[in-house]
Amino acid sequence: MFTGIIETLARVERIEKEGSNVHFTFSCGFTNELKIDQSVAHNGTCLTVVAINGNEYTLTAIEETLIRTNLGLLTVGDVVNLERCTKVGARLDGHIVQGHVDTVGTCIDIKQHEGSAEFTFTYDYDEVTVSKGSITINGVSLTVVRSEDSLFSVHIIPYTIEHTNFHTLQVGSKVNLEFDIIGKYVRKMMDYRKE
Repeated sequence: MFTGIIETLARVERIEKEGSNVHFTFSCGFTNELKIDQSVAHNGTCLTVVAINGNEYTLTAIEETLIRTNLGLLTVGDVVNLERCTKVGARLDGHIVQGHVDTVGTCIDIKQHEGSAEFTFTYDYDEVTVSKGSITINGVSLTVVRSEDSLFSVHIIPYTIEHTNFHTLQVGSKVNLEFDIIGKYVRKMMDYRKE
């Protein structure tokens, strides 16, 4: 489990294909603290560390992960948001994030406001957002400001833009979306009641 509070950025060092799998090698400031078999969220996608070599570590993404996330779009030199799993007893500063990306969304607008930036996204998926509800974008726990069918916006403060890969996003950028797990369960229960 994760909280959506990004610890640092990781840089893509190498990408190697093996059958339908892709091995991504990253570098980050705390590689020396990682362990093989540890779960780490990359742009909100929970992946397992399979190798460590100096300041670099490697993860393997299967075809399902590549189809459902934006990881298949990565190139060498790109940066991803990084979060290690939550420790039991630690503060939950964001919201409950599973690291199970639901779909990829598209940034359709970026507006600068005094003190924040508003990012608007669309998605093609059978889930909903709610105003003032939680959404995870590239692993970042955020609050929905505007919610419409298959469209929502979030406001982001300068600190978050600077310390995540939001500073690299442009109109047309693809992002990983994980909808709020509590909302998903509530919706599923309501669907059962309708039946």
